[in-house]
Amino acid sequence: MKAIGFKQSLPITEKDSFMAFETEKPMPEGYDLLVKIAAVSVNPVDFKVRQNAAKDTVLDTPKIIGWDAAGTVEAVGDKTTKFKVGDQVYYAGDITRSGSNAEYQLVDERIVGHKPKSLTLAEAAAIPLTGLTAWESLFDRIKINPEKDKEKTVLILAGAGGVGSIAIQLAKKVGGLIVLATASRPASIEWCKALGADYVVNHHRLKEELEKIGHSQMDYILDFVDLEGYWEMAADIIKPQGHIVTITGSNNPLPLNVLKNKSVTLSYEFMYTRSMYTTDDIEKQHQILNKIGELFDAGTLKSTLTTTLKGFTVENLKKAHQLQESGRSIGKTVIQF
Repeated sequence: MKAIGFKQSLPITEKDSFMAFETEKPMPEGYDLLVKIAAVSVNPVDFKVRQNAAKDTVLDTPKIIGWDAAGTVEAVGDKTTKFKVGDQVYYAGDITRSGSNAEYQLVDERIVGHKPKSLTLAEAAAIPLTGLTAWESLFDRIKINPEKDKEKTVLILAGAGGVGSIAIQLAKKVGGLIVLATASRPASIEWCKALGADYVVNHHRLKEELEKIGHSQMDYILDFVDLEGYWEMAADIIKPQGHIVTITGSNNPLPLNVLKNKSVTLSYEFMYTRSMYTTDDIEKQHQILNKIGELFDAGTLKSTLTTTLKGFTVENLKKAHQLQESGRSIGKTVIQF
């Protein structure tokens, strides 16, 4: 089968930052599905792994990355019960295993969902990683209860990004929250509004703009861009007994004591935790993806796909990585095989 990978962490503009090669098609065992991939999407985690996985070495065989895919089940392992050959599926995979930048991939069925019927395979490939991250942030970490928490406020940092784009919709349509999102460019502001944000505020003048609209204090803050950069601001504007969720963490120690007097909760969200540690509730991701699929099929959620590159090629993978690295992408970028 054809795959695309890298042997060394190089700038994306370098000739060998990615290379196409042939490798053996794997066979499923246990809980694994063998999926013939039809489309993949690219997320920040892709370029971060590419930049760091082989910085000081040259790998013997190319590393295959990629953590969003949609395709068709071609074969199943002997412990599988949730899917059959021919089913169309979508998933974000497992960061500890070979990735989706290949014609075929093995993936544990417990982290796979049935593709939403209303979405194309390309549209479906744009959803899993961001959908799972946003859902887990809101409903697993904060534990939003739509009946109890309706009309509470949530500030989504980086609203126009991949995770922010689905988090705005889930927070508004499922959680019933008042949604505030950060964006500064006209295109990203309009994108956030179209997805359902009640207010869009400029992150360069965040506190000033929050005060202007009468929401100077937040019940919840979702950090999808830079916890360290927003730390002091987040600690200032979070309400007493509020909740901050971050997917970015920090390279330097943060003064957690600034949250103490307000009894603020800080949670980390890492979408790969369940698959990485085979947690007791690993199957929850299968359930979440199926629930998200139902929301798309009901018309509650809108596709976040904005850019489609046709053809599984080194050139297209490089283009997708360059777009992600620019930090200016809106929504999701998909490569259609």
